[in-house]
Amino acid sequence: MGTNTSPFVTIIMPIRNEGDFIARSLGAILTQDYPHSRMEVLISDGMSTDSTRAVIQDLATRHSDVSLKIIDNPGRIVPTGFNLALKQRNGEIVVRVDGHTIIAPDYVSECVSALERTGADNAGGRMNAISHTTFGKAVALATSTPFGVGGARFHYSEDEEWVDTVYMGAWRSKVFNEIGGFDEEFVRNQDDEFNYRLRANKGKILLSPRIKSEYYPRSSPRALWRQYYQYGVYKVRVMQKHTRQMQPRQFAPVLLVAGLLVTAILAILFPSTWFLFAGLAGVYIVANLAASAITALRSQPSYIFILPLVFAILHFSYGSGFAVGLVRFANRWNQAKKPA
Repeated sequence: MGTNTSPFVTIIMPIRNEGDFIARSLGAILTQDYPHSRMEVLISDGMSTDSTRAVIQDLATRHSDVSLKIIDNPGRIVPTGFNLALKQRNGEIVVRVDGHTIIAPDYVSECVSALERTGADNAGGRMNAISHTTFGKAVALATSTPFGVGGARFHYSEDEEWVDTVYMGAWRSKVFNEIGGFDEEFVRNQDDEFNYRLRANKGKILLSPRIKSEYYPRSSPRALWRQYYQYGVYKVRVMQKHTRQMQPRQFAPVLLVAGLLVTAILAILFPSTWFLFAGLAGVYIVANLAASAITALRSQPSYIFILPLVFAILHFSYGSGFAVGLVRFANRWNQAKKPA
């Protein structure tokens, strides 16, 4: 619950066109069990063109006990919005909340507790994906498995542990004074890049199952492809700026895409090599179907028919994006950009 001596908390929401979700996501913030006199909400709006601002104003009127401010974000992306809000923060602790996420009533309290209890520099919880659509539910299942998202522990770990990165995040404010804010080059992966920088500065990142929230993933194949394609593209820039932090598993999707492309070309030019393409494609199909069956049977058996498509989108969109990123940023291996 906290007292008037509790650390002052700044909650930052970088959003754009969240009219369908903002009442739930912001509503969850405004009803936190943390002392309302000890927190402020800074909403960086990327010049929304829908009902987002009207909904925010209505909620602010009905919850006048919480300090709430809207900040214009002409850059329209998360890192520019987050950094604009950082410059106006008053909190000893900064908590990020996304527009597609509904945090638990004790979310802020648990974030503060985790930071104080463990000495962490950044603390966060699992990305618990939920959805009301069939495809969205399949995405939620797929992104909660190692086969779907690799070794990103915050997607599926049930343990409190030190990790490379967490979902959203809660930081001691001094962290930003020491290493800067989000790198505004990153349309995606800005939190990934920031956490690499934090760890390089000897910072510690805690994943705690006590920090709970629910996230609504993309609910159409096209939206999911676009999201993970962008993750792949900007992962190349993360790799260029933090080469030593990369893990072998992060290259698996692009190697799959490249392998299939190369063996397909060889099969066309030299028909006798068709077995190379068939073998690689066959291995992937078997692995995909096996992972789909295991995932579906553990939760929702009927999803066994849609999970192969979801897994394929996750892998091939990310791999294709990574390949494009290698070409797009080919001349930037020796360039560094100081974050805002």
